[in-house]
Amino acid sequence: MTFKALITEKTDDGYQSRVGDKNLEDLPEGDVLVRVAWSSLNYKDALSASGNKGVTRSFPHTPGIDAAGVVEEAGDGPFSVGDAVICTGYDLGMNTSGGYGDYIRVPAEWLAPLPAGLSARDAMVLGTAGLTAALCVEALIDTGLQPEQGEVLVTGATGGVGSVAVSILSNLGFKVVAATGKQDAHDWLRDLGAADIIGRDALLEGIEKPVLKPRWAGVVDCVCGDILVNALKSLQYGGSAACCGLTASPKLENATVFPFILRGVNLLGVDSVELPCEVKQQMWQLLASDWRPALDKLESREVTREQLPDCFTEILAGKLRGRVVVKINP
Repeated sequence: MTFKALITEKTDDGYQSRVGDKNLEDLPEGDVLVRVAWSSLNYKDALSASGNKGVTRSFPHTPGIDAAGVVEEAGDGPFSVGDAVICTGYDLGMNTSGGYGDYIRVPAEWLAPLPAGLSARDAMVLGTAGLTAALCVEALIDTGLQPEQGEVLVTGATGGVGSVAVSILSNLGFKVVAATGKQDAHDWLRDLGAADIIGRDALLEGIEKPVLKPRWAGVVDCVCGDILVNALKSLQYGGSAACCGLTASPKLENATVFPFILRGVNLLGVDSVELPCEVKQQMWQLLASDWRPALDKLESREVTREQLPDCFTEILAGKLRGRVVVKINP
């Protein structure tokens, strides 16, 4: 049986992506065959489609680290034919054929049931970015963060993770300060719930100093580099920063231990890829209910697979904001 998929191939002109035919036999072994309804666009998808060997080792390949759809074939696991499911993370879309195909075949433990209150499309407006944002918020709350303690900084606030984090934190009563270098995004961020906006230049002031005046009760950091370094220096005593991204830099070149030993701050690493699916299910339940962000405000656009190559270029250039949902088989 053949089906449609976005296929990235290495050509004489570099890596190119097109919609073409694949066979079910081309899919890897797995417990569950899922007919994909919706996917989403993530930075990692664009890296895969660009031939980044740190993400995808062999080509031709179908990217798409997110997928939501319906079970078509089930093994002996917990799922049955017709179940609505979500698949994010693990190896999906990296070295396993991903959500930009009509079908995926994956181990049952990669799948979470689609929670009541979320459609498959809703789930992909959130996707890996929404799941990661929820994990960051949970990590901060688990350290004892409360709204009355003061401002919470969200860096990279116009990106997928950052924008969802702004919405969740605002809904939970936190005073959110959104960091961005995009002047045209200020109104949108305030509409998401940001109480204030801060520019990148302001966040980089005093990078040469070992500590800065305490300001932030907590931080959701999506960029790393010197912005995270200064955020750590500016945390209140005992405050925490949840770190999940590295779009600025993977390095902390100007960091010292002073914020940690003088103010007892915490740097919390957040991963949504290899996380046990039971934890992902808990986060999806929160995203569908008490922590549900403003989905209509988060979504920037809906695209088809044919439009994805242009979207890859945009997201790698930092020109996209919010979430892009990908129509597969609705």
